[in-house]
Amino acid sequence: MKNIWKRKVIVITGANGFLGSHLVKRALEYNAKVVVLIKEDIPLSLFNIEKLYRKATVIRGDLKNRRLIASLFAKNKVSLCLHIAAQAIVGIANKSPLGTLRTNIEGTWNILEAARVYGVGAMIVASSDKAYGEHEKLPYKEDASLLSLHPYDASKACADILSRTYAHTYAMPIGVSRCANIYGPGDFNFSRIIPDTMRAVINDKNPVIRSDGTPLRDYVFIVDIVDAYYRLAQMLYLRKIDFGEAFNFGTGRAIRVLDLANKIIKVSAKSHLSPRILSKGKIKGEIEKQYLSSGKAKKLLGWKAKYSLDQGVKEAYAYYRDFFKK
Repeated sequence: MKNIWKRKVIVITGANGFLGSHLVKRALEYNAKVVVLIKEDIPLSLFNIEKLYRKATVIRGDLKNRRLIASLFAKNKVSLCLHIAAQAIVGIANKSPLGTLRTNIEGTWNILEAARVYGVGAMIVASSDKAYGEHEKLPYKEDASLLSLHPYDASKACADILSRTYAHTYAMPIGVSRCANIYGPGDFNFSRIIPDTMRAVINDKNPVIRSDGTPLRDYVFIVDIVDAYYRLAQMLYLRKIDFGEAFNFGTGRAIRVLDLANKIIKVSAKSHLSPRILSKGKIKGEIEKQYLSSGKAKKLLGWKAKYSLDQGVKEAYAYYRDFFKK
């Protein structure tokens, strides 16, 4: 993929999260002028560990601060905005929904409105596979209804709809990403199954599965997702695709949570370990089966996931093993 971002301004929100850190790293490799919006420091993040902040312009503030967001766009000729920032912890959203709804919905319309007023070369807004809610027909395609019924899922569905609304109403170069479960080096959110399981196994402990182990999910490697974002951004920036389109990014291959944990144990060669299952039935609010078709991305963007789950798990495990040794 040709580098079109050299010396161009790329704004990335949520830049010190897992995905955000990797997007910043790639933007710096492209020799772009990187401007990041960060609400608070996350010491245990790739952004901090690799000192990416030294090469970026860091703006500290809240997505809900409309004046701050407006000034960010007013002061920079933004070629690309990657809006990743969100309150993404489902448990927090369920216990106290208002903060999640405000950050994920109001924060998104602040970004969209600033881009509408001051202009942007291309923008990608992160939605989620969770925005679909639960459907019987699998894999999910982009024309499936957004049926989310829980606070986090609904907040992403609203941001998704708002983004496509701005794109179509104001002819703005916006694309929406709906990603499967992203994993890989640098994910330190240990409420997620892959980093949590790997940490347990590396410490020679039986990994804990909070469900009954049967939920079926699609897991996609971080490198593939970074490629997807910049591929979609390039196509929007060069006006090679329609504005306001949503794209699924996943592998299209699902695996049970229990089988995933056992795969990680196999990679570790610690056969004396075994997953410890906490739940005897379906967890309330848990979608039982969910995975994505990325056929549209393949057809219109020329993108498909390159990493197999075996390959990605091995690479991620090696990263965490080395990290915890330090």
